Amino acid sequence: MTALADILAARIRERGPISVADYMQAVSAHYYAGRDPFGVAGDFVTAPEVSQMFGELIGLWCVDTWRAMGGPARLVLAELGPGRGTLMRDALRAARLASDFLDAAELHLVETSSAMRERQADALADHRPSWHTRIEDVPAGPMLLIAAEFFDALPVRQFVLTDKGWKERCITLHDDGFAFVADAAVFDLPWPPSALGAIREISPEALAYTTWIGRRVAQQGGAALVIDYGPSHSGAGDTLQALKEHHRHDVLRDPGTADITAHVDFAALAHAASGAGARAHGPVEQGQFLHALGIEKRAARLMEASPPQAATVAAGLRRLTDPDAMGSLFKALAIADPALPPLAGFA
Repeated sequence: MTALADILAARIRERGPISVADYMQAVSAHYYAGRDPFGVAGDFVTAPEVSQMFGELIGLWCVDTWRAMGGPARLVLAELGPGRGTLMRDALRAARLASDFLDAAELHLVETSSAMRERQADALADHRPSWHTRIEDVPAGPMLLIAAEFFDALPVRQFVLTDKGWKERCITLHDDGFAFVADAAVFDLPWPPSALGAIREISPEALAYTTWIGRRVAQQGGAALVIDYGPSHSGAGDTLQALKEHHRHDVLRDPGTADITAHVDFAALAHAASGAGARAHGPVEQGQFLHALGIEKRAARLMEASPPQAATVAAGLRRLTDPDAMGSLFKALAIADPALPPLAGFA
């Protein structure tokens, strides 16, 4: 058993089973506290690490959206969970084509991991970033916010349909490890009829984030771009998963040693943002979004500029956009000030 497993086991013995959300929260906090999990040597690869094109196109999207906002002289440019800073570094490099955008942008990073803050400081030193542990601490003003592969790591509550109704799925001790168990309480939940044993997920934390973002851009101007993996429409299913060294890992084994995530419910995010006064654009498939932004043209220019890297560029293009890679499972959702026109990639 890992040190975190011992802590969780003691907590269960003392208080009883814990929710899936509490388990995810503890595992993620422990996992990210002192490690760099990204890249070939880590546990998973994110889109910005696949190809520079991803961040560059998001940077140009930010410039285009800022102009649609009227080009405010001061812009809060924020990112949730910036990883190594790769996406923002590539985005700001592409944005050099618009020096007035760079003059306006103040960079704010929402990051809780000290290890990741160090990597971000190295990658973004020229842009003088400020860090925050909570999104609520991002300063006021017109804002563009990026959240790429952030929402999937937020805790989800799971509910299982029993013959008595919906019960929360929890985690208890079993033999020498952990096991799922249904809590005793029955919940009256507004979901359509399902087969016994069906599982539904909800992320209160994700809904709180999108409600805050929606209210913020509706009241102060701007937009947010969310890119992550999950379905376009809400539905049943157990999407809890863990990755370790790029392979599937049992979510209940050796907690804290693997990345634990769940699919993002884009329809729920869009509904929460709209309820807060914003306009939701999308979701659209990542491949469709990137093609609309001109990724094929960007790839052609990179291959022409550096023929020895052509195969690598082509591989990155395929991985980001092909339906059997990241192109369909990953989606893009924009949360915007209702006064803005249709945004690039969503028109």
